[in-house]
Amino acid sequence: MSSDAGRKGQELRNLHLIDTFLEGQRGHLFPWVAVFIGLGASLWFVLPQEPGAAVYGVAAVTLGIGAVMRFAGNERGYPVAVMLACLALGVLAAGVRVHTVASPTLDFRYYGPVQGRIVWIDRSQSDVIRLTLDRVVLERTTPERTPDRVRVSLHGKETYHEPKAGQTVILTGHLSAPDGPVEPGGFDFRRMAYFERLGAVGYTRNPVLLWQPPEAGTQTVDRMRSHLATAMLRAMPSEAGAFATGAMTGDRSAISQDTAAALRDSGLAHLLAISGMNLAFLIAFVFALIRYGVALIPPLALRVSAKKIAALVSLGVAFFYLLLSGSNVATERAFIMVTVMLGAVLLDRQALTLRSVALAGIILILWKPESLLAPGFQMSFAATTALIAGFAAMQDRMEPGRVPRWVVPLVTLVMSSVIGGLASGPYAAASFNRYADFGLLANLLTVPVMGAVVMPAGAMAALLAPLGLSAIPLWVMEMGSAWILSVAHWVAGLEGAVTGVVSPSASVFPLITLGMLWVILWQGKLRFAGLVPVMLALWFWSDAPRPALLVARDGSLIGVTGPEGRVLSKERGAGFAARSWLENDGDLEEAELAAAREGFAGPRNARTITLGSIRIVVLTGKTGLAQVKSACSQTELIILAAPLPDPPEGCRVVDQTLLTRTGPLAFWPEGDGLRVQMTETASRRWSHPITSEPLPQAALAPVLPRRSATADSHQE
Repeated sequence: MSSDAGRKGQELRNLHLIDTFLEGQRGHLFPWVAVFIGLGASLWFVLPQEPGAAVYGVAAVTLGIGAVMRFAGNERGYPVAVMLACLALGVLAAGVRVHTVASPTLDFRYYGPVQGRIVWIDRSQSDVIRLTLDRVVLERTTPERTPDRVRVSLHGKETYHEPKAGQTVILTGHLSAPDGPVEPGGFDFRRMAYFERLGAVGYTRNPVLLWQPPEAGTQTVDRMRSHLATAMLRAMPSEAGAFATGAMTGDRSAISQDTAAALRDSGLAHLLAISGMNLAFLIAFVFALIRYGVALIPPLALRVSAKKIAALVSLGVAFFYLLLSGSNVATERAFIMVTVMLGAVLLDRQALTLRSVALAGIILILWKPESLLAPGFQMSFAATTALIAGFAAMQDRMEPGRVPRWVVPLVTLVMSSVIGGLASGPYAAASFNRYADFGLLANLLTVPVMGAVVMPAGAMAALLAPLGLSAIPLWVMEMGSAWILSVAHWVAGLEGAVTGVVSPSASVFPLITLGMLWVILWQGKLRFAGLVPVMLALWFWSDAPRPALLVARDGSLIGVTGPEGRVLSKERGAGFAARSWLENDGDLEEAELAAAREGFAGPRNARTITLGSIRIVVLTGKTGLAQVKSACSQTELIILAAPLPDPPEGCRVVDQTLLTRTGPLAFWPEGDGLRVQMTETASRRWSHPITSEPLPQAALAPVLPRRSATADSHQE
């Protein structure tokens, strides 16, 4: 009897501890809804196999149970119910999205006529014009196999007309399915392309011909954007004008590669992205203009709420700007956040709160769960969340009377740059493998100009253009943009302006994100426990290992770690893979210089190198197959840029047939040999189809030195 009473007493004490633990969180739990929905969607994306009906069934049942528990009146079970329901909701949202965006992906290499309507124009990494086409027609290809959208880079030197949005064009080009990661664990372009319904990418060296002009009544906003960009560039025919045009319309096709590099290396690339900052600057100007304009008319100001009228007009401007800029993911994210905040103004609620940010996150994750994986989403929400939390903590210290009035704007500017930079910096560094060491200085010198000069001048130019009075605002806009670019080039040219950053391991960002969310969202002293996973993640990142050997998808290029960094087997070809490998190493060197590093020997078609005790040869060109047998007697590992029907015994051969199955390979030091890791390990809707036929066991066995292999055979 006494034991039962003691057990019940212990249960009551445990429940009291739980109540005490959760009591301090009452009224602060809503932001966790966004966290757990995002966590559920993230778990869906990391699954190695495409979920089946059973997974979605369990998620639906869990969501239902969570809803029942939520409304059953059990306050103690309420947080657990919401957590489970949100996890399940995230999984279901991702599952619905992956099925609704499904579209054909080109399953063969195509060369021939390509017809399509231009829906977007931008520039590729090689600084050439790139067209995204829909309504695609391919010769000898049925509609069921034809992608919804294709992207074509224009490498030809001649064109008979200037491409415009809405035009139907025809060209002769090369197309293929989007490529996967260039190494195990790397960025998977196929996944991004899948959710953009982009079924093929390619290029043409031939002129682009106009097939049909834009249809009347279609793509009105796209053509308006194109006309506006053309008019702005005509009025501002300079690099500053190209920057201003890109910031206002999203059309960055006129911006040179040098300018884009300077903005990136100075930490100012975010000024060019039509994201939260640009939209916030524009809406702040419109909101203030309307609010103070109403206040200047006393009879009107006494009868209406100037603040709510300003919010309504600003909401309309934000929606139009969303359409004008092309409705890309960054602008959609910014629009949702602005809409939530303006909605709070209309409802007489505080606009800038963690609840507002959480609501924007919930809407975006449920609508487009894949945005969770986008650097822009991560950087934007990290910065916004940190800024709101940071200024809330500083609110008491910044009260009127405690600090001089003139100090407040200065402190606000500095703290905004510091807090926003610290919050978004890790995500930017990991995404772009570089850190702008003087980014704070560059932002302090340019962000006020962007907010007070460039964006307001752009809005005034749009307002005055129908009256033919846009010249002066455009000149002001160009001068402000010229200042920003001069700062970008100056900062990017400083010694040590950029530091290379190695790609983190897979566990780093979940730890950083969840740790910082705990610090910001949890109430009480226990919040500082979130710093533990953050510090642990930074330690993992500082010691992030990199593969000793990387093999490209077609076998034509390998990269081996050496004393000076990664050494490439050739200076040209497989350029994207080479550039990505170096960036992931945190190496800012160009591929040509990396290929000139000490390590490789031999002719171009038979490059040799030694990695520890393993001798490696890369065979390319027409003579590659003929050299396999002779090379096998002198080396442990052969990389062959061709299919090999009958591999010889005595050495390991990695040929194109194997690489088609495995994707790019990574080799890691293990004892005296090398451990193999392949890229194609998942079977998702966007990934390379994995056949039921298993790989030969020897294909992924460790590569051992010849003497070790011989010794093993004697022991047997």
